[in-house]
Amino acid sequence: MRQLATCLFAATLGVQTPASAQNPPRVEFTRLVAHWDGYGEPGYLDFISDARPQIAQVGFYGAHFWSLAHTPEYKGYPAHFPVRGLAECGDGFTKLNGELHRRKARVVGHFNVMFLVGDPDGPKGPRGFFKFYRDLWDEKALGPRPVANPLDLLEKNADGTPIVNTTYQIGGMKEYWGCLSNPHWRAVLKAWVKAGIARGVDGFISNYFYRHNCLCTHCQKNFRQHLRDLGPKRLAALDIRDVDAVRFKEIVGWHDPKESTPLRREMLRFSQISIKQAYDDVFVKYGRSLKPDLILAQWNHLGDFNQINGDERCLLPKEMWGKDEDYTWYSTGGAAYYTDLKAGFLGEGTLQARYIRGAFDDKPFTLGKYESTRIRTAIAEMAANGGAAMGFYTNFRDLAARKEIVRYYNFLEKHDGLFHASRPYAEAVLLFPRESVYGGDVAAVAAFKKLGMQLLNKHVLFDVLPDDLATPARRAAYQSVFEHSKELPRLPDTLSRFEAPASVRVSAGRPKLRDDIVLHFVNYNRKEPKEPKSAGRGIVDENPIAADGVKVDLALPKGFQPGKVDFLVPEESTAVELKVEHTAGRLRFDVPRFLVYAVVRIEAR
Repeated sequence: MRQLATCLFAATLGVQTPASAQNPPRVEFTRLVAHWDGYGEPGYLDFISDARPQIAQVGFYGAHFWSLAHTPEYKGYPAHFPVRGLAECGDGFTKLNGELHRRKARVVGHFNVMFLVGDPDGPKGPRGFFKFYRDLWDEKALGPRPVANPLDLLEKNADGTPIVNTTYQIGGMKEYWGCLSNPHWRAVLKAWVKAGIARGVDGFISNYFYRHNCLCTHCQKNFRQHLRDLGPKRLAALDIRDVDAVRFKEIVGWHDPKESTPLRREMLRFSQISIKQAYDDVFVKYGRSLKPDLILAQWNHLGDFNQINGDERCLLPKEMWGKDEDYTWYSTGGAAYYTDLKAGFLGEGTLQARYIRGAFDDKPFTLGKYESTRIRTAIAEMAANGGAAMGFYTNFRDLAARKEIVRYYNFLEKHDGLFHASRPYAEAVLLFPRESVYGGDVAAVAAFKKLGMQLLNKHVLFDVLPDDLATPARRAAYQSVFEHSKELPRLPDTLSRFEAPASVRVSAGRPKLRDDIVLHFVNYNRKEPKEPKSAGRGIVDENPIAADGVKVDLALPKGFQPGKVDFLVPEESTAVELKVEHTAGRLRFDVPRFLVYAVVRIEAR
């Protein structure tokens, strides 16, 4: 740890906190890879050299590292550390970060904010996190321990005992949770942030933002203040007259929407606000005081638009949603890891991607899909909808998968001008019912999804926008506004029209660096695995079936004069110029046959 202490001391020299420290320049990227395994092998850096991602999401700097790197379980899930030992593994991350920088990739490290593995005591003494805290905490590197007893850092039950889980049982150890409302736990996180910056990371992606039913003194105190801030009218609606007199049996986070009440939703709202406040304190305020250009992201979960019982920001006020964050990761869980083409199920995240894009002001994002099979589709889906293509569940040791990742990433790099900071080109908008969710109405989300799928199947060019962001001015920018409470009306003849197979999704964008219009076509058709609803065995089961017969009748924006129209696919090195018909403000042409992903660039003359 001596070398770490030296690095930390050096990192404190010349630290500046200019007025812009909290508002660094907007980060833009379209190519990201993320790995929790294999990153210690020589082949990983060779892969980075060939794929040339802009962001490498790799390495561990939060509770996973400090709980497990020194234990006999260092090789296993979740971090798969290449070597054992806090100093040894930490120095390895420093070296890895330098190698990635030499390959022009920015490094974003994984940072678990609260999920602790270990045992406070036992026949062999403390283990995991508790062993680190008692015996391996280096005060020269990390500063003094915030508290003497690590149990004082944890989420608590009503009787004051720690909340304990046995979900993973890594090394037979239990799982505990640091309390993000606890200022002493935040001090631990800040020490780890400082250590990570000293290791050479460019940023952190933080995960495990699950506030449980913690009833520690900090959570009770903060929740009472939260209630006072609501004012008498809101308190009366919650049937609370004297905040100080209430004895809370629970202060829940996520819960079953069927068992929700106004008070329980206020508890969830408090949970999500307090977590965001902790995030801002630790990463935005403190982290960027050390490194003003620190890239910050959160790893959250959306699934199939799970609300109240999922989605770490489902009740977060709109002014806090993603504020001061550079990109976001949302996992789709079991909602999109397979296809059922006969039933019209494409295993896609298109609707989720458009929702995130609308809620997050077009900042970079990615979706985590729990499969390692449909490599090309996953990359194409993100590229087509303004996200960052990623490779988290791809095995670069699989030569076939590696070949396609490199091919597609090189395609995105070659045509970066079409993707960089692209903004959506849409003629309609579908409103996500966030106001209804605030009121506990998750049935509105089901209606939203149904309407969204109808629009996708009709190949309408549409955005998704949370309804609490849908000001009159933003609504007026679209020809059509679709709301979840209404049936799909007859579409206006003025909208663009696309003839395409049911397995194809269509989207469009306007690149920041050009005046062109770019159309994206993603084909989900494939030969499916024999086992129904199977994620497959890897890219050997991707088996795409080419799409044919796509026809475009595009309504051009007022004043747009089209020039050359080019067809591009990752499988070919050169573009094909298409024959088009341009009449009365519309552009008509046929799209050639393509395998998974096709881009049509309509140049502005």
